[in-house]
Amino acid sequence: MTDGTNVLEMRHITKEFPGVRALDDVSLTVRRGEIHAICGENGAGKSTLMKVLSGVHPHGTYSGDILYDGDVVTFSGIRASEKAGIVIIHQELALIPELSIAENIFLGNETTSRGAIDWVATNRRAIQLLAHVGLREDPETPVKNIGVGKQQLVEIAKALAKDVRLLILDEPTAALNEEDSAHLLGLITGLKERGITSIIISHKLNEIRAVADSVTIIRDGRSIETLDVTGGDVDEDRIIKGMVGRSLTSRFPEHTPDIGETFFDVTGWTIEHPAVPGRLVCKDCAFHVRRGEIVGFAGLMGAGRTELMRSIFGRSYGTYLGGRIVMNGRELTLRNVSQAIDAGIGYVTEDRKALGLNLLDDIKTTTTAARLRKVARHLVIDRHREYTAAERYRRSLRTKTPSVDVGVSTLSGGNQQKVVLAKWLFTDAGLLILDEPTRGIDVGAKYEIYGIIQELADAGKGVIVVSSELPELLGLSDRIYAICEGRITGELARGEATQENLMRLMTTVTGPATITSQTA
Repeated sequence: MTDGTNVLEMRHITKEFPGVRALDDVSLTVRRGEIHAICGENGAGKSTLMKVLSGVHPHGTYSGDILYDGDVVTFSGIRASEKAGIVIIHQELALIPELSIAENIFLGNETTSRGAIDWVATNRRAIQLLAHVGLREDPETPVKNIGVGKQQLVEIAKALAKDVRLLILDEPTAALNEEDSAHLLGLITGLKERGITSIIISHKLNEIRAVADSVTIIRDGRSIETLDVTGGDVDEDRIIKGMVGRSLTSRFPEHTPDIGETFFDVTGWTIEHPAVPGRLVCKDCAFHVRRGEIVGFAGLMGAGRTELMRSIFGRSYGTYLGGRIVMNGRELTLRNVSQAIDAGIGYVTEDRKALGLNLLDDIKTTTTAARLRKVARHLVIDRHREYTAAERYRRSLRTKTPSVDVGVSTLSGGNQQKVVLAKWLFTDAGLLILDEPTRGIDVGAKYEIYGIIQELADAGKGVIVVSSELPELLGLSDRIYAICEGRITGELARGEATQENLMRLMTTVTGPATITSQTA
């Protein structure tokens, strides 16, 4: 519990990268034992500030002072900060999939005996740490065999193994469903009761109000204000106003749809799991999309939403067993991604780092990657065309970057998402599939992306939106399909869709599907 004293003070922190000042005279004070949230738009400097604190950006690369437990600290790297009890868990988890849970927990902090790793002691200690975070898993289980929610808990167990006193979590629930998010937030609250201070970066304002004691707002690299959440006078609108510098009267732009005829139709779509023969991930699915329509897909984690979309997009997931796709009155046989793109389908994946981006590329190369012929002359890339196209999307999407020549790896998560969206807008696809398009994006950027989605629909395109956030689907979609255990269990028009109705369909299980093979 907080005792009113300060465990951390960051004074007048300024951090510059080539061509951009990421932090400009930022100050932050955190009380001992509290949960302190940091909010701001994408690119505001939140993650950079925490990287300064944790030594990822070492002393000497920034100006200003860091006081920890009342003393000025000058961390030369992340090991130095961890030795002081400061541990950061990044938005992209730093676990090695092929190693076991125990190996990941103690990586770089191994339990040894006579110069060799003591595996008995390692696994015994791992079990104790996993129990602290509420995870009942065999410590010898490879990390790749557990879900993202459990991987987050492994990261926290890893932090506890380092005797953490100040825990930094960057978007800890961005990739989690509601159940896993609630469990993780409860765990963080439990750590507070054990005297561990936490700093949380999050765009989920409802979660901040639920667990945070105070919130610091950063805008355009500057610290704007710190609000006391425990006083009860801080609501989501108040936080948003600080983040974007103005009040948002609505989370969604006003929109009147102009819906035309059906142009995309899927029937009997059945897909088998790629690694488990006989297990169906899509079971006789059927749906349609009309021109100018935004169609939402709702389902619990593991329901099969992403599997359905990836399998449609050139059979990029699973084993095809049967089903038909008809687009613009013509039946399509899409055996690979190239054929799907040529047919006029674009797909913004839910995992931008693993599937949506090549982190070695720059922005302009990424923007044009899915349709190179549009910027080529006689099979040679026209660099001027490439630059002009990328710059046009940088401006229209308001991507925060000094130039389209910089690498996508240097961008914040939200700005990386805008680059992924630009890549598929550049293809002029008639059907755009957007899988978790606003994951890890601040409320201001969400509003902009919602407007872009509506503009795509107004241009006569069909848009499919897969989202774990039911309020997002309800505010954006003209129709919503629900999926449960690989089956489409219902369809609701905008006027009849509610969170309760959707949740009922998302948890409805129908009879088992049988496997029928159909080659094409």
